[in-house]
Amino acid sequence: MGSFLGVDKSITGRRWVGPTSDIDRHAQALAQQTDLPAPLCNVLARRAIPADEAADFLDPTLRNLLPDPRKLKDMEPAAARVLRALDGSESVAIFADYDVDGATSAALLIDWFRHFGRAVTLYIPDRIDEGYGPNVPAMEALAKDHSLIICVDCGTLSFEPIAAARAMGADVVVLDHHLGAETLPDANAVVNPNRQDEIDAPGYLCAAGVVFLLLVELRRQLREAAHPGPDLITMLDLVALGTVADVAPLIDANRAFVRQGLKIMARRTRPGMVALADVAGLNEAPRAYHLGYLMGPRVNAGGRIGKADLGARLLSTTDMNEAHSIAAKLNELNAERREIEARVQDAAMAQAEERGLDRSLVWAASDGWHPGVVGIVASRLKEATNRPAIVIGFDGDEGKGSGRSVTGIDLGAAIQRLATDGLITKGGGHKMAAGLSLTRDQLEPAMDRLAQLLAKQGAGELGAADLKIDGLLMPPAATVDLIETLEQAGPFGASAPAPRFVFPDMQILFAKQVGQSHLKVSFGDGLGARIDAIAFGAFDGLLGSTLQQHGGQRFHLAGRLEINQWQGRTSPQLRLEDAAKA
Repeated sequence: MGSFLGVDKSITGRRWVGPTSDIDRHAQALAQQTDLPAPLCNVLARRAIPADEAADFLDPTLRNLLPDPRKLKDMEPAAARVLRALDGSESVAIFADYDVDGATSAALLIDWFRHFGRAVTLYIPDRIDEGYGPNVPAMEALAKDHSLIICVDCGTLSFEPIAAARAMGADVVVLDHHLGAETLPDANAVVNPNRQDEIDAPGYLCAAGVVFLLLVELRRQLREAAHPGPDLITMLDLVALGTVADVAPLIDANRAFVRQGLKIMARRTRPGMVALADVAGLNEAPRAYHLGYLMGPRVNAGGRIGKADLGARLLSTTDMNEAHSIAAKLNELNAERREIEARVQDAAMAQAEERGLDRSLVWAASDGWHPGVVGIVASRLKEATNRPAIVIGFDGDEGKGSGRSVTGIDLGAAIQRLATDGLITKGGGHKMAAGLSLTRDQLEPAMDRLAQLLAKQGAGELGAADLKIDGLLMPPAATVDLIETLEQAGPFGASAPAPRFVFPDMQILFAKQVGQSHLKVSFGDGLGARIDAIAFGAFDGLLGSTLQQHGGQRFHLAGRLEINQWQGRTSPQLRLEDAAKA
C-alpha cells in the first residue's frame, strides 16, 4: 500500500499510512447504514465495528461488557475468605504495589471495608529498600498481627514471602494481573486473569479491574446473605485511574470502566481526586489523557522517589485538608522526579546510541540511576526507537531495571524466561512492561539473551514507526461538535489511539516557540478558516524549527483534535504530531 498523500518520510522521519481500501469501503458502508458522521465512521471502520454493533460500541456499559467474576479461577473462594474476615472482625492487611495500579487497588479495598466500619492496615514496600512485591520480612511482620493479608497488583510470583506468612498462621489472597509462572504460590486464592491455567480470561484487566471484579462478587455473595453493600459505581473513578495509568488496553470492559469512571470523577466527590486534579491544574472535565499524563504521574511520584504509601493514602482519605496536603507533596515530588528523569534520560540515550539503535533491544545501564525513573526513561527510549527498551540502575553489585515494549512484542514473557533460566535474579511483568533485578556480572549475558528472545518475536525487524492516519479534514470541519462526536468512540489510550487526521496543504499563519521545546502554531486553508495547534517537544527534533522557519512553504499537518478551554471559551485545537512539505 502506498504512503498517505505520498509522504514516505515526514519531518520526523516517518511514513504516513492511511486507511486500507477495505477500511475505506467499510467506513462508507457504516456512514450509509448508521447516518453517523464520516470521520467517526472512519474510526469505527479501523476498529472493524459492524454497523449493527456501532450503537453499543459508542455507549459502552458495564451491563453489556462486565466479565462474570466467577469465570476467574479462585474468585469465589477469595470473596468467601474476605467475607469471613469481615464477619469475624478479623484483622486485615493490604499489601499493595507502589504504583498507581497498586494505589487504586488498595484504595478500592479500603473504601469497601470502610463502608462496614472496618479499618484495615495498608502496607506498601519501599521501592529502593524492599523492591517490588511481597518480601519475607514484611509478610512475616504483617502475619504477626493480621489473620488475612490481601496482596494487590503483586504476589503471583511471591512464593517464599507468601509461604512465610502462611507458616505464621495468616491467610493470603492474591489479586493480581501480572504474568504467572507454571506453578502458583501457596495462597488461599490467586485471582489473576493472566495465570497460565486461565482460559479465555479477561487478561486485559489491570489489578484495579481485578479488584473491582472481586467487589462485584462480594456484592453478589452479600446479596445472597441479605446484607447491603456499598455502591460500587461510585468507585469507578479509582478503576479508571488505575486502568489508564497502568497503560491497560482500552478495550471491552476497560472502555466501560474508564468511560463511567470519568463521569464519577467529574462529580468531584472523592477528596483525593479533587485535590489531585486541582494541584495538576485541571480546570475541565477529566479525559483519559489527563489520567495518564497529569494525575497518574503525580500519584506515582510517591512510590518513585518519595514515601511509597502517599498515593494510596491520598486516594483513600475522606479528609479534604489531608488530601490537599498529600497532593501538594506529591506535586513537589513529581517536579523533582522530572529533573532526575531528564538527567538519566540524556545519559541513557547517549549510551544506547553508542551501542546502536537498530537491534532488537535498546538498553542502557549505569551506577546511581534512580530506580524510580528507569521505567519512565525506558518508555522514552522505546518511543524514540520503536524498539523494546530496558534501563537499569546499579547500586553496588545490584541492578534494578525496568522495561517497556512495543505492540506485538511480549517483553514480560521474555523477562520471565530470563528469570526461569537463572540469567537474572528475578523478573516479571506483562506484555508491555516488565521489571527485573540482576547482578553486574549478569548484565551483558542477560541483555544478549533478551535481545535474542525478542528478535525471535520480530523486534529486530521493526523500522521507524509508521504514522497511522484516519483521514483528511479541512479547518472548517474541525468543530467542537465534531470533536465531541468523535469522543463517543473513546476513551482513547493504549490499544485504542485517538483518531489522527491530516490537514492538507495548509498555510502557517503563526508559529512561536513556547517553553523550552514546544511550538504554538496557527494555520489555515488560505480561504479564511484557521485553527490553532500545539506541538509538544517539537524543538527536540526538526519539527519545531522547520515550521517556525516555514518561509511561506505550505505543509500537510497531522495530529489529533482536542477541545481547548480558555477563559470560559471552548475552541478546537490540533495536538500536532507531524508535518510534511506539501
